[in-house]
Amino acid sequence: MSSEHLPAPAHGGEPETPNLDFAGTTPYEDYVQADVLTHLQHPRSDDPGEMVFLVTTQVMELWFTVIVHEWETAAAALRRDDLPVAMAALKRSVWELESLNASWKPIAHLTPSQFNAYRAALGEGSGFQSAMYRRMEFLLGEKSASMLVPHRGAPRVHGELEKALAEPSLYDEVLHFLARRGFAIPDEVLRREPTARHESHPAVEAAWTAVYAGDQESDAVRLGEALTEVAELVWRWRNDHLVATRRAMGSKVGTGGSAGVAWLEKRARKNVFPELWSARSHV
Repeated sequence: MSSEHLPAPAHGGEPETPNLDFAGTTPYEDYVQADVLTHLQHPRSDDPGEMVFLVTTQVMELWFTVIVHEWETAAAALRRDDLPVAMAALKRSVWELESLNASWKPIAHLTPSQFNAYRAALGEGSGFQSAMYRRMEFLLGEKSASMLVPHRGAPRVHGELEKALAEPSLYDEVLHFLARRGFAIPDEVLRREPTARHESHPAVEAAWTAVYAGDQESDAVRLGEALTEVAELVWRWRNDHLVATRRAMGSKVGTGGSAGVAWLEKRARKNVFPELWSARSHV
């Protein structure tokens, strides 16, 4: 390498080099906790493919965690009418959802034999038992008290889910925001029990119709489009999950005793923020 490519000397001395000598762990390790993350993998079979499955699902859990953080940030911001903060969090979550969905790629093309090589290692474990994914669903308005049952033996996790169940969802906060902006959201929607699943309501559909029939540069339209991006990517996540499962195990009963593909097909048919989609037919 020629001298023109070397780092500039510091005060006429030797070329600058990064600090390599630390008394304890490196500042990078202290911040990222990489040593913890890279020693969380404990395969239970001898099949080399299990490591890929294990790391991929752990990465998904990390994406669930950051997406929950973004949606909780957006919900809190909407509650105080801080639309810029809410929009920034929703837009970040779109990139994060795209990264989450890309996480399927390492395991999306498993053959039944490849999956069966380590499937027994999962025992009764199943993705629907993911507490952080359940918090994502609750924030989307997909509330269900029965989904707390698998976590009764883990007090901290159960408590966090119980709190998430009882709090307004992200979509609840969106509808309250629209009501404060003058859109006709009925009291029965605004005052509904927060632990209940959101069901499509004709008055909410009419409100979104009014939003999209109005000024296309309005805050309400921008919020609607950000939510639509989120909803589309959640739908793609569910469908990618369905396809990956169908390829790996067909219509067999899922791990953990779930209905497997049949359960996922039912989930994939459901729209997130349903009135956002149905209103488009009336604009």
